[in-house]
Amino acid sequence: MTVGCPKEIKNHEYRVGLTPASVRELTSRGHKVLMQTGAGAAIGLLDEHYLAAGATLAPDAATVFAQADMIVKVKEPQPQECAMLRPGQILYTYLHLAPDPKQTAALVKSGAICIAYETVTGPGGGLPLLAPMSEVAGRMSIQAGAAHLEKSKGGMGVLLGGVPGVAPAHVVILGGGVVGTHALQMAVGMGARVTVLDKSVDRLRQLDLVFGNRISTQYSNVQSVEEAVLSADLVIGGVLIPGASAPKLVTRAMVARMKKGAVVVDVAIDQGGCFETSHATTHADPTFVVDGVVHYCVANMPGAVARTSTFALNNATIGHAVALADKGWKQALKDNPHLRAGLNVAQGQLTYEAVARDLGYAYVPPDSLLS
Repeated sequence: MTVGCPKEIKNHEYRVGLTPASVRELTSRGHKVLMQTGAGAAIGLLDEHYLAAGATLAPDAATVFAQADMIVKVKEPQPQECAMLRPGQILYTYLHLAPDPKQTAALVKSGAICIAYETVTGPGGGLPLLAPMSEVAGRMSIQAGAAHLEKSKGGMGVLLGGVPGVAPAHVVILGGGVVGTHALQMAVGMGARVTVLDKSVDRLRQLDLVFGNRISTQYSNVQSVEEAVLSADLVIGGVLIPGASAPKLVTRAMVARMKKGAVVVDVAIDQGGCFETSHATTHADPTFVVDGVVHYCVANMPGAVARTSTFALNNATIGHAVALADKGWKQALKDNPHLRAGLNVAQGQLTYEAVARDLGYAYVPPDSLLS
């Protein structure tokens, strides 16, 4: 199979779909890998590294899309990339379709086979291809929040960990999953006062066993969310319903009553965000203010630490990429129900139930396309 990896074109996106080590995994099995020139240069992965791993260089994205049987990316395809996809071509990348009807329509029109990293499941549960970026984003959310609490960034001028004699900031984390746990580790490490909310008492119990009296755990309901948010200096939104739009846990009315100069970091923005006041931003212009509250809603947060993120992502994605290249998409999905869960769009059909429901498409079970 010819596997193509174009350079990412989303604003300030420097990650790359394949590292030289991943290229070598594919070329050692007899596959051809077509890398767009300069695809990894911004993070020190140079064309000569890819050539040494057995890749062939392509001068532009159009060449990659025209010649490749499978496209491996990081972020969702932009409109000009969707236009280059063709029927039967495999697209293997993050998609986050539920809040993005335009991209969904373009992928349906393309006839391509679109496998989303964020809905591939794992043998022990969880979302192993989403997890590494959630780990990065969770840790970054505290860095970003701490920075934007500074007065010069629009915040109230609070040091996250405080100093002796001055109370630390109150950090509220919505969701105790991968994002929430890694945000929690960073916030506790920086000396903040931390409250984490989750619907799972078992998850709260696990966090309590690990962190003890260094954190406060609360069962998530409308009242507890409201009380926590109104007392918070920094709120991290880390809730996820796999494949579906994120629930709006924090209403516009709650935001209006928050402390002026408080900061919210909506890590769930890829799935539409969990604050009613959120809309996606970029690394070039990461924040906006609503009712005196600073909103940080960058949709590709891990792109800011692109080298770390690229290696972490490739560790998780390369196994399935090899399977798709070795077997073709139908056989690979037949053999692995966890990879099959990643199929979102195929041959003009919506094959992920939550996305179909959220966007009003007819749902076609993946199994029906694999015969």
